[in-house]
Amino acid sequence: MFPDEVLSHLLPAVGLGGGWFLDGTLGAGGHTRLLLEASPEARVLGLDRDPDAVELARARLGAFGSRVRVVHAPFAEAPAAVAAQELGPLAGALLDLGVSSMQLDRPERGFAFRHDGPLDMRMDPSRGETAAELLQRVDEDALRRLIRTLGEERYARRIAQGIVAARERGAPLDRTAELAELVAAQVPRPRPGQRQRIHPATLTFQALRLAVNGELEQLEAGLRAICELLAPGGRVAVIAFHSLEDRIVKQAFRAGKRGGGLKVLTKRPLRPGEAEVAANPRARSAKLRVAERTAAALKWLDEEPEQPWY
Repeated sequence: MFPDEVLSHLLPAVGLGGGWFLDGTLGAGGHTRLLLEASPEARVLGLDRDPDAVELARARLGAFGSRVRVVHAPFAEAPAAVAAQELGPLAGALLDLGVSSMQLDRPERGFAFRHDGPLDMRMDPSRGETAAELLQRVDEDALRRLIRTLGEERYARRIAQGIVAARERGAPLDRTAELAELVAAQVPRPRPGQRQRIHPATLTFQALRLAVNGELEQLEAGLRAICELLAPGGRVAVIAFHSLEDRIVKQAFRAGKRGGGLKVLTKRPLRPGEAEVAANPRARSAKLRVAERTAAALKWLDEEPEQPWY
């Protein structure tokens, strides 16, 4: 995602410190490979909370030897990971938020409903509750607020009522196809001649995924912590896929700018070109924002960013 833009913004900082960059959402290692191939001086500490991604990235990036280190950890734990690796201030950092195609394409992970699978949705299957477990414990009002706030779903009340009614009938609600069918039944069908832009369950699945993985909490805490790890002149690039993520990034950069410790390099978020969207339809909603650490002390002058309930 944004290969040229990521390189053009991060490579100018490659000479800082020991040339170490943080890829906080390593995935299969695509962005890290770009950086390592583009500059022989670049080195990358890659983090990912998904153990499958960690294993795959280690295999794919093994040819780069000591220039890349891969750690199983969420990016909110970047300060501890950087300290454990005994690295100095970072030259740059990258976060490519959201769920990966690798996760979406595996039914057993439970992120998507194109193929039936267990309703899991955990990015790290070794810890935390599944989406199915969450649905069994949350009351109707909390479920409505969760779906409305994290999914921005206008029919959240109907969907929450339908889920609770199914639960009271003894429905297990532990399969993706089962939940998708239930949600679709609560959403009004398009009027004649109208086209349904997305599947009716898309926003509910988004809300559950965000809640199960605490993704907005991770971003809120992790982004500010990562900015503080940068050397003066170091840069942080964040790719967001929906308004909730992008708002947190925008607020954090604005707070750092007001405090004098950050310079925002993207006046408006960058959007993918037509060619990239054609090659990767998932890119159509992506936004890239970039900021640079200044020599001034990094202070966060804003009040706590406005957070949705979840």
